[in-house]
Amino acid sequence: MLPYGCLSIGDCVGLIEVVKNSFTIMQIQCKGGLKGALQFNSNTLHHWIRDKNRGEAYDRAIDLFTRSCAGYCVATFILGIGDRHNSNIMLKENGQLFHIDFGHFLDHKKKKFGYKRERVPFVLTQDFLIVISKGVQESTKTKEFERFQEMCYKAYLAIRQHASLFINLFSLLLGCGMPELQSFDDIAYLRKTLALGKTDRWRGRQAERQQVGLLVPNRVQ
Repeated sequence: MLPYGCLSIGDCVGLIEVVKNSFTIMQIQCKGGLKGALQFNSNTLHHWIRDKNRGEAYDRAIDLFTRSCAGYCVATFILGIGDRHNSNIMLKENGQLFHIDFGHFLDHKKKKFGYKRERVPFVLTQDFLIVISKGVQESTKTKEFERFQEMCYKAYLAIRQHASLFINLFSLLLGCGMPELQSFDDIAYLRKTLALGKTDRWRGRQAERQQVGLLVPNRVQ
């Protein structure tokens, strides 16, 4: 994952670190002009990474993409990060994926006509899976996808071991005036995603089911 620096210097004023050699998923998908923007070819991300990383650098880039994608899938699921779309997810030329704009969290997702616009707990699209599987279209049948699943599984259980720390830290932030962190009802979302009160074996089975069953077959909206 890429924890770029953010520094608050006043009320609603701050500085954000510039991440060099990075582009939004939208920018990469639209590289082919209007035609590319309308078609949203599922192979575009893989081709872009391959073009930027020749020879041995290609394998390193795919590995970095896989690990960073797993990290953000787990993190955005647990924290309930909302407003995930292809202008809020970015990619460095070396293959590292990262998210930006964390204005919506703890499942306070944007709504339209009273309904949540986002219907999945994290973003894992077909083009991401094709990158992970090194260009294979039936990506979920590859050993690379199995490795990705195992990374997510281990990351989830590792974070779960520090559940009390996360909940205590969020409790300390209750008085900071954040619109989406106003009460312990908001923090209850963390207790839900971390499956507190369940055994590690149960949590592992549930995490694996989510990783397999909640894949998004379409593009990031």
